[in-house]
Amino acid sequence: MHPHNHSSNISNTRNTSSTRSTQDEHAPAESGRGEHSPPGGRFGRMFPHARADLSASVVVFLVAVPLSLGIAVASGAPILAGLVAAVVGAVVAGLLGGSPLQVSGPAAGLTVIVAELVNRFGWEVTCLITAGAGVLQLVFGLTRLARFAQAIPPAVVHGMLAGIGVTIAVSQLNVVFGGESRTGAVESLAALPGSVAALSPVALLLGALVIALMLTWPRLPRPVTAVPGALVAVLAATALSLVVPGAADVVRVELGGSLLDALSTPVLPESDWAGVLGGMLTVALIASVESLLSAVAVERMRPGTRTDADRELLGQGAANTVSGMIGGLPVTGVIVRSSANVRAGARTRASGVLHGIWIALFAIVLIDVIELIPMAALAGLLVVVGLQLVKPADIRTARSHGELAIYLATLAGVVTLNLLEGVLIGLALAGLMLLWRAVRSRPHLEQHADGHCELVVEGSLCFLSVPRLSRELNTVPRGVDTTVRLVTDYLDHAAYDHLLAWKARHEGTGATVTVIEPDAARPAPTPSYATWSQWQSVQPVDQEPHEPMMAGVAAYHENTRDRIRPTMSELAGGQAPSAMMITCADSRVLPHVITHSGPGDVFTVQNVGNLAVGPGTAAAVEFATSALDVPLVAVCGHSGCGAMNGLRAGLAGSDGALGRWLLEARPVLRAFEQGHPVGVAAAADGFDETDQLAMVNVALQLEMLRAKQSGPGSDPGPADGPALMGLFYDIGTAAVLVLDEEAGRFVPIRPDDATPGSGLERIAAGHGHGVATTAARLLRV
Repeated sequence: MHPHNHSSNISNTRNTSSTRSTQDEHAPAESGRGEHSPPGGRFGRMFPHARADLSASVVVFLVAVPLSLGIAVASGAPILAGLVAAVVGAVVAGLLGGSPLQVSGPAAGLTVIVAELVNRFGWEVTCLITAGAGVLQLVFGLTRLARFAQAIPPAVVHGMLAGIGVTIAVSQLNVVFGGESRTGAVESLAALPGSVAALSPVALLLGALVIALMLTWPRLPRPVTAVPGALVAVLAATALSLVVPGAADVVRVELGGSLLDALSTPVLPESDWAGVLGGMLTVALIASVESLLSAVAVERMRPGTRTDADRELLGQGAANTVSGMIGGLPVTGVIVRSSANVRAGARTRASGVLHGIWIALFAIVLIDVIELIPMAALAGLLVVVGLQLVKPADIRTARSHGELAIYLATLAGVVTLNLLEGVLIGLALAGLMLLWRAVRSRPHLEQHADGHCELVVEGSLCFLSVPRLSRELNTVPRGVDTTVRLVTDYLDHAAYDHLLAWKARHEGTGATVTVIEPDAARPAPTPSYATWSQWQSVQPVDQEPHEPMMAGVAAYHENTRDRIRPTMSELAGGQAPSAMMITCADSRVLPHVITHSGPGDVFTVQNVGNLAVGPGTAAAVEFATSALDVPLVAVCGHSGCGAMNGLRAGLAGSDGALGRWLLEARPVLRAFEQGHPVGVAAAADGFDETDQLAMVNVALQLEMLRAKQSGPGSDPGPADGPALMGLFYDIGTAAVLVLDEEAGRFVPIRPDDATPGSGLERIAAGHGHGVATTAARLLRV
């Protein structure tokens, strides 16, 4: 921001980055700042994240116990098998997996297929299938097949999860009404009238209480929701079941022993080995895809977290092998537990491992407490979990990409047939739609007022498109001059030969035919980042004040509106941004340009000096983090900042709104004058004092945001809230730098840094601080 109505000392410092020294990629990881020094003496130095990981493990434990019990119930397996899988997934996959903050265990995504396997083969053979699926996952990891699993269309994966969710919810509704759970959605729907007719009022009351608490809990204030809603709902229903009249007949959880008693070994099937092998492959594929998708989601929630996909499959395979061999359910990476782990402030894989230890202790010591839980309460929990797998955001995404039919076909196939057949239907339809798009051309004829015709052909033009092209060409009147504009991405010989033959025939009627080849037919790209003065014909000196703006709006309607309208139509129902950016109001700072983002991606606030603590900005941060639940808040400063010039010139506290606003930045100036490490590093890199102050300002704003997240009296370190990132926009070079907080300096980002093993990746690895890789991923678009 550049204030012009104050002291002449406030000037826009010209950029001097062309003379700056190159950032040392091997700078030391520790800057000596007190905030990075771990507390607790020698133990704190050996285990700097012990306190954060311990508290996060307790939160994940409270989330995992009721979900593991409920998933075992929905799978038709012994209930303790859910806890066995939770312990194995936490410890084995937690130690060996490639996603350090992902938490593994029994997942809702496999309940339908496991229920079918148990119903068909029995529990002991299903354990063999789980162990075999783990071996296949080990093979996947060793042969580096993870990248192929990620090639499955998202619409198929989301449709599969939605189908599983519908099946779970419908089957558990029978239990909520007092009946028995069924395996498939169709069978569950058929049994629903009977369950309603034999309604158990107490079971309905308990199930409805859990559903109501699960749906309303996330809307309560943040201090309350720090306790997992699933735990609160199950505990409340269990307490109510002990006092409500008629509760003696309520069906409760029956474990039949402790966790140690539940350990069992698989058995070989007497026949149908083909079905067993098919089950192994199905479980391995679905568990692998779900784990990799969950790992990607964890990366987005905690910028800088990197996943080794092949190692993750090895960890999941080892966990499934162990789980199957000792009588547990199949294991996958679970997004519900992983998100709870990240939001609780976990820093290393120790939090996931510890939560498994707590589950083991709980299942051995507190068996009597588990057996007090009513089955209707777990059924109500599963109804909500199932419905949450049907995500409106996934439906909007599928629709915006023209893949809604794939999503719906997969969902319908999973619900009415089975999971494997539903996925195959979705994949087959995705392949057909891909083929259709590949061969589809869109010719349309336009007749101008002067009698001239123009045929515009878009899409792909191949031999399969010849019939439609021929139909359009035959509508051109004889003897009329015609232009054929080929705006195509593919043109094969058969189609081109047909076009030339028509051209010769039409020219025989006395007309002229001009064929414009694909490269020449494409309109020249609009200079997206050109200034008004660069593309508007009227010079600023001749314009009225409103004319540049009106010309820009007119150009938007002419060139951009139709292209952006489908996206905006999808966003009209609400926003779900992936990040928030607080940056300066300077007209040269374009947040969506420097992050390569589009509509709905970044929730942006621009103010003088990119301050994060003013009332207006604080309100925006609260809205973004609570209502929009953004996983990342970035603060972006820039070179030649007028606000920083004003701060250096002593304008903070002077008369006027700007002086009052800059009062909020006085701590920044004091930190800079006292030798803040970021400022010292910036000076060493050749930045002038205004830019040094701007960089310190970014670091201080992050510290203020982090302190506000933690609240008074909280322990230092990450708290429940979004991840934080610092950026600096060097206007003269149009380069973006990212703050490496452990190194205490801003490091450069270049397009070639987006590839693994390149400069930025090495810097991140050398500092042990992966936030730089998040900025690199922005360049992979």
